[in-house]
Amino acid sequence: MSLKITDWAVEDRPREKLIQKGTSSLSDAELLAILISSGTRDKSAVDLGRELLSVANNNLNSLGKLSISDLKKLNGIGTARAVTIAAALELGRRRKLSEVPEVSQIKCSKDVAEIFQPLLSDLLHEEFWILFLNRSNKVIDRMKLSQGGISGTVTDVRMVMKKAIEYLASGIIVCHNHPSGNLNPSESDTKITQKIKEAGNLMDIQLLDHLIISDKDYYSFADNGLL
Repeated sequence: MSLKITDWAVEDRPREKLIQKGTSSLSDAELLAILISSGTRDKSAVDLGRELLSVANNNLNSLGKLSISDLKKLNGIGTARAVTIAAALELGRRRKLSEVPEVSQIKCSKDVAEIFQPLLSDLLHEEFWILFLNRSNKVIDRMKLSQGGISGTVTDVRMVMKKAIEYLASGIIVCHNHPSGNLNPSESDTKITQKIKEAGNLMDIQLLDHLIISDKDYYSFADNGLL
């Protein structure tokens, strides 16, 4: 039977350790233990944190993708604890998002990936976004056009062009994510890219690139000679 945290030396308890030595001194399991607050009768909160991490293969990025129902499958994690963990991980994601530098001018596909990776890499559903650019390839704005399920989202070419005209954009870059992690463009990805390109040519709005985002990498249609 594991010792309860209250049985530990004061300086070894996660909360006291954080106060005395700072957040970086704690392991992932100890940080989770603070969120979990208290353990069950036969395990400490740190043990529960370790079990929670093991469910996500000891990967915090994978942990952030677990749903409330997934978290509750672990013995000792109820609704309140699951919600607390999910909220903390979402705050971490938003912090990461706010740290991304604003790219004022697009020079390559990496610039686009830096804008969209924090927005899309952790999602369990697909989203389709548009980046609006002026003639100097400076960013006017960005917007989410549509949101779908795990395997796809509906993209209306007419809405893409309508929004581009509203923003007086000379060029656009479109981007969507693949929650599966597979970066290979599907047949529908290739078709919608071609349709947007052709519609843009008619409206004198250039489609500069289409990026597919995963949690670790990205695929650029332009870099691969498909535009």
